[in-house]
Amino acid sequence: MQHITLAELDAQSVELLPSKETLFFDLNWANVYATNSSVAANVLTFGSLANSQAYQAVIVSQG
Repeated sequence: MQHITLAELDAQSVELLPSKETLFFDLNWANVYATNSSVAANVLTFGSLANSQAYQAVIVSQG
């Protein structure tokens, strides 16, 4: 972890976000589609193992 000096902290600046009224007419949407699937079978076998690999996908489109 790095330590920050008071001079570095003093040099930082901030910017206010626009009000909600300004953003009201801005068309901004995000479509999120996520899947997670996995299958394993261990049927009627004594002492056997079943492995499964999961496939995950997340798709985000924003406009």
